Amino acid sequence: MRTWKAAAVPLAVLLAITGTAMPASAEPPPASSVAAHATQPVFSRADAIVETVYVEVAGVDSDFDRRPDRVAVDIMRPRETERGLKVPVIMEASPYYAGGNDVQNHDVDIEPDEEGRSGSRTARNKLADLMEAGVTTKSEIARAEAGPFDSYYDNYFVPRGYAVALVENLGSGRATGCPTTGDRNETLGPKAAIDWLNGRARGFDADGNRVRADWTTGKVGMIGVSYNGTLPNAVAATGVDGLKTIVPIAAISSWYDYYRANGGVLAPGGFQGEDADVLAKYVLTRADGQAVCGGLIDRIGQDQDRLTGDYSDFWDDRNYLNDVRRVKASVFLVHGLNDWNVKTKQAAQWWDALAEQGTPRKIWLHQGAHTSPFNVRTAEWLRQLHGWFDYWLYGIQNGIMREPQADVEFAPGQWGRHASWPLPRTRDVSTPLDSLGSRGARSAHDVDSFVDQRTRRAEELAAEPETADANRLAYLSPVLKDDLRISGTPTIKVRASLEGGRSPYLTALLVDYGSDTRATGALRSTGEELCYGQGVPGDTGCTILRQHVTETAPFKIVTRGWLDTRNRNAADRTEPLRPGRAYDFRWDFQAQDYVFKAGHRLGVVLISTDYDYTLRYPAGTVVKVQPERSVLSLPVAEGRL
Repeated sequence: MRTWKAAAVPLAVLLAITGTAMPASAEPPPASSVAAHATQPVFSRADAIVETVYVEVAGVDSDFDRRPDRVAVDIMRPRETERGLKVPVIMEASPYYAGGNDVQNHDVDIEPDEEGRSGSRTARNKLADLMEAGVTTKSEIARAEAGPFDSYYDNYFVPRGYAVALVENLGSGRATGCPTTGDRNETLGPKAAIDWLNGRARGFDADGNRVRADWTTGKVGMIGVSYNGTLPNAVAATGVDGLKTIVPIAAISSWYDYYRANGGVLAPGGFQGEDADVLAKYVLTRADGQAVCGGLIDRIGQDQDRLTGDYSDFWDDRNYLNDVRRVKASVFLVHGLNDWNVKTKQAAQWWDALAEQGTPRKIWLHQGAHTSPFNVRTAEWLRQLHGWFDYWLYGIQNGIMREPQADVEFAPGQWGRHASWPLPRTRDVSTPLDSLGSRGARSAHDVDSFVDQRTRRAEELAAEPETADANRLAYLSPVLKDDLRISGTPTIKVRASLEGGRSPYLTALLVDYGSDTRATGALRSTGEELCYGQGVPGDTGCTILRQHVTETAPFKIVTRGWLDTRNRNAADRTEPLRPGRAYDFRWDFQAQDYVFKAGHRLGVVLISTDYDYTLRYPAGTVVKVQPERSVLSLPVAEGRL
């Protein structure tokens, strides 16, 4: 284990940090140490106190046992908190600490005699898949394998005078209650833990004795990846006192946009057929979960509506944008530009809403997929995160808020720092599709057409754009004379008619055509070790650094967007189409920050079924497009089309 030496700190600084006045001739209480405007690692990780507290979630009885639900909170704090040291808390709430169940995904292949209701098939193990790809944090592994404190928070932050609190979500592990995939009760679980840290909720030990958090300042920062990053968004949207900052990483801001898109049923990337009920079943790991919560989860399966895909009260209850005005915490938002599980729209719409109300904030956008920035840019991440928590939880004036607001990785390992995001001076540029040049089956009256084929993947349909293909339309720009950078959310309007089939989807792909070496989103080991914190047996406080996996390819699908054409006017309203009648269809792509290099060509590919994301209706829908009345709009930060 590495040894750490305390820095000399003026008495005034000690008193400011502890908040304790020192009586004359009395021994001063322990205090955190600050040097060079940063908390220093003066406390022992090995000697830290570890305890579990069961916090009562007042007003929530999701399992209907006539008792308030409880969440289990594992806490690690410096031993000096037993002698008067008061520390802030870094909190990660999760439904994954106890692992997950084997569950069934919905079948997405709609047969000719079906009305669109899906059956089921064996689900892929979500955590195992993500871990195998190296795109999630260790803390999402069942605690039986490594114990609860197996991330980097304890090694790095506990020695610097922070406590770490890990909260098991309702319905998982040792918690009571039932999971409901983002609904109110799941939000109020970690909120109750914050209330307990501030003396507003009741906590108990395993024997039922009351436990009070008299060792904390009550200041909390929430952090996490994926579901664990979504919970900070949800809790911040309650406006709970004591939550000073959140760090949502690869996080959801609206569950509708995770499982739906513009009125259509949609899958998270890599998990075709998953839905809200599937995820609830997966995280229902309390011992008697199925007997207690099965009926509630069956209701989720009904209310989520895989038939129309419409926005509804069910999804509105899981939309944190509704309550963004209540957010009082600062926000350090992180997202992967190659994340097709929790897609980039989740980050962009949350970021935009926070910007509108002036929330103090910072953003990282990286070339990884569904992963922590600790895996992408380890040393710089720890520097900025440390500065962020020191500023918001200790009040240390360290200059972190004067640094550029946005860190954007625009190519593998190449970062830019910017005053804001989307990049300053970004402007909307629109161009008709016919000005890009058609590569489809042109018919009479300047109409291009294709036939939906549900068995072909988007990557296959996007290839060889200058070759006619009956199952797609491709529109290509001239060769770019200069680099073209987009920053934000592209949109598209397509004037089209559908006939002769049942698929209601229109899918647009924005493609970079030109051979290049690009990040895939996956990561690989460099073999280089970085020791970032204090180690203990079984947990060295070290990590192996990673770098992006790249591939050289003739094109890349930069972003994509989906629309259920029956929802052409509103996501909450299905309206039948008249076969053969042309309509104006408008929808968004996923947000992106991307550089199309000089010498490349920008392409738009139109298809119907997106094999890996949408429901797959029987093949045969004919889509006829009027390209001169169809428009691509790009948020252009640099260059021109």
